[in-house]
Amino acid sequence: MLNQTISLNVGVTKSFPCSYLNDQEERLLMLVDPEINAHAYYYSLIENGFRRSGDQVYRPHCENCQACQSLRIPVNNFIPSRSQKRLLNKNKHFSVEVTQSHKPNYFDLYQKYIEQVHSDGVMFPTSTEQYEQFINSSWNQPLFIEVYDRDKLISVSITDQINNGNKTLWSAFYCFYDPDYRASSLGKYAVLTQLRLAKESDIDWLYLGYYIEKCKKMNYKTQFNPHQRFIDGQWLSFNTKK
Repeated sequence: MLNQTISLNVGVTKSFPCSYLNDQEERLLMLVDPEINAHAYYYSLIENGFRRSGDQVYRPHCENCQACQSLRIPVNNFIPSRSQKRLLNKNKHFSVEVTQSHKPNYFDLYQKYIEQVHSDGVMFPTSTEQYEQFINSSWNQPLFIEVYDRDKLISVSITDQINNGNKTLWSAFYCFYDPDYRASSLGKYAVLTQLRLAKESDIDWLYLGYYIEKCKKMNYKTQFNPHQRFIDGQWLSFNTKK
């Protein structure tokens, strides 16, 4: 249920092979005319399990599977684990910059990341057109959180900043990094960096997209605690810290 009384048109896609679970098919609930409605209502939509891809706003609506659970972290309550503290210390020589200006050299890093890390995914092979359609949005201006090893750009986190009056939440839209730095666990480091910056900016929630227990590329998200997952229309609290 939406937290405010609004009327939005949505449509349901046909079923197609799931991008994350080989034995499943997926179906999406799509917001109609997002260029008109998304900017005003995305705060409420993301609170109800929706997410964006480019201009489009969607939520899984599968007939025989409910594996996708939207996951969010209460920024002020987050407590890094011992391994996360070690990672932060290990990567303390990296520098971080935040901008709202997209830079041309992002695509080369994105292309290298997709080709070496996600060559089995739907975004391979890459193209500038596919990349731009994926990250750009006519109704949303994201933050770009850059990580540098000295002067070398090694990671970019695209983070949506969504406002609703005097409330703001962040959504970790996508992160890509230099595969040569796999040992630095830049994906996890990117989340930890977003959490730090969100706390400094008085952001209450960081949304991490969908958690899928049986998908290795998606189940790492429960390592950030405490967190909440959107299940059967409700946000339920979890703390899986070991």
